[in-house]
Amino acid sequence: MVPVEPRRYITGLDGLRAVAVLAVIAYHLGMAQARGGLLGVDVFFVISGYLITDQLAAEYRRSGRIALGHFWLRRARRLLPALYAMLLIVAAYLALVDPARLVNLRGDLLAAWVYVSNWWFIFHKVSYFARFGPPSPLGHLWSLAVEEQFYLLWPLLLLAGLRLLRRRSRLVPAVLGLAAASALAMALLFQPGGDPTRVYDGTDTRAFALLIGAALALLWPSGAPPRAARPPARLALEAAGAAGLLVIGAMLAWSDEYGSFLYQGGMVLVSVATAAVIAAATPGEGRIARLLSWAPLRWIGLRSYGIYLWHYPVIALTTPVSEMNEFRPERAAIQVGATLLIAALSYRFVEEPFRRGAARRWWEAAHDAGETGRWLRARGWATAAAAALVVALASWGLAGLAPLDGGRISGSGWLPAAGSLDPAPSPAASASPVPGQGGGGAPLVHGPGRRGDQLLPAPGGGSGERPAGRVAGAKPGGGGAAAEEPQAGPGKEVTAIGDSVLLDVAPYLRELLPGAVIDGRVGRQLVEAPKVVAELRAQGKLGDRVIIELGTNGPFTRDQLAALLDDLRSAKEVVLVNVRVPRPWERSVNATIDATARRFPRVRVVDWYGASAGKAEYFYPDGVHLNPEGARAYAEMLAQAVKPGGSP
Repeated sequence: MVPVEPRRYITGLDGLRAVAVLAVIAYHLGMAQARGGLLGVDVFFVISGYLITDQLAAEYRRSGRIALGHFWLRRARRLLPALYAMLLIVAAYLALVDPARLVNLRGDLLAAWVYVSNWWFIFHKVSYFARFGPPSPLGHLWSLAVEEQFYLLWPLLLLAGLRLLRRRSRLVPAVLGLAAASALAMALLFQPGGDPTRVYDGTDTRAFALLIGAALALLWPSGAPPRAARPPARLALEAAGAAGLLVIGAMLAWSDEYGSFLYQGGMVLVSVATAAVIAAATPGEGRIARLLSWAPLRWIGLRSYGIYLWHYPVIALTTPVSEMNEFRPERAAIQVGATLLIAALSYRFVEEPFRRGAARRWWEAAHDAGETGRWLRARGWATAAAAALVVALASWGLAGLAPLDGGRISGSGWLPAAGSLDPAPSPAASASPVPGQGGGGAPLVHGPGRRGDQLLPAPGGGSGERPAGRVAGAKPGGGGAAAEEPQAGPGKEVTAIGDSVLLDVAPYLRELLPGAVIDGRVGRQLVEAPKVVAELRAQGKLGDRVIIELGTNGPFTRDQLAALLDDLRSAKEVVLVNVRVPRPWERSVNATIDATARRFPRVRVVDWYGASAGKAEYFYPDGVHLNPEGARAYAEMLAQAVKPGGSP
């Protein structure tokens, strides 16, 4: 342990915050060079764990106690005003331009208001990764919920640990033990090929980053004097910080958010690398500290909270649904500029006044009898009126009083509201409505969808939702939507297994291949396919020619696909269909299909990705599900592929 002086402000951490928030923005903009940009959240977590623990431990060292009420009040003043302002403004905006979408966000708003967004999304099976349709502008608030839950619980645990163990050095192994348990929980709960939202959003599985920062604060507090980092320790610190920055940069650029490594050690690596950078920046000297204290980075870092709050609502509300995660430089420049402007205004007029007590001083000055007091009172009334209008609009929309079929921004503009998705029903939806919904619905289904995708407006009103796990025409306990008895016809030897895209195609495929068994299920992942194959085989419905259409809802590993193909070794031919899905996993799925198919001589690949290139007229606005023209083209391609001697 090093001797400790009074806490100092570490300017380098502002620069590190800037790196983190810029990485997250780049990821949400769909930049290919920032595939691991989501790891910026881990950087934030480590910084938060460090600063909070450093502050609390310093207070305990000075006074022998921690004023918990005062700490939580400071956190509330720092975090709540900007968050609540953003929630109300977004709700008011949607009340005017897309009230149906706002009604569907009631749960998201309430969860964000009380900082439980992460568990709300987990328990409602709302994926952070698979998203079809309008993403919730509040989907990024899961991370703030994790931090706030940490702020509530950690001071109590830290105080108990300091009182029981008395010395901070004795507490470090316990903190690192908790971090290891959290990382182990993430590694064990992660299922390759499945949706990682549970481990990505869970407080228990993400606490390791915060705890690594906390352990560093106990070992290397901000009050460590510069002489503690003199050569040769200075050289070692600089080397560790430089290595940490390189690791963070490499992970931000090349990580695969669906790969096992990220969840089985990758995030821990980023957290340790961040701790090394913090340690190097803490003394306030050296190249790392000077680099991260660069003025533009500091400006962004000081406003990083507001930037993080506002960047995703701006992106989600100004990007067409079909282009989410598709990087467009011109649009991105406008979105980033708007985010920085709004965040600067939030910092100047919301965050700092409440944080520094300026609101109270303004209130006192406004009650003076002079000219200044009158001017301040007039400005106060104008501000109050604007705030009341925002609250009224938000309440109006959330109460469902706004007309749900009007007032929506057109989806045809260059920067439309992302919620403008109101197509006609797909063939599958209109042919086989879900029981109890009385007719067709939107072709877009929740299976699972990103934040707030649970419901989409159907033509003429209603939700048009097909819940995950429930499929048009599905038999209870069955694998999907078909499983009808094989009939005589050209398709009697054909079995097709797929997801909601196959449901779109099914009516046309039945026309071209009468007798084919078509088993589609909304939200189906490839990991579910072996069970479907086993059920169809047991029922005598597995044909000699098998079509596998999966990958729309997320990636899978080569081993998982190879295991499925091994299970289908008795089939004369297996046809794999690659995907066109404007989501981050598209490239991964298609590469896995191509690489694995080459190992199996009886397997052919149908190139739907290539066949649909430049064919926007095939798709509904989500860019994934097929309208009648696209569904017919897809069906014709499959029918040709499974004909003896046919070509994909």
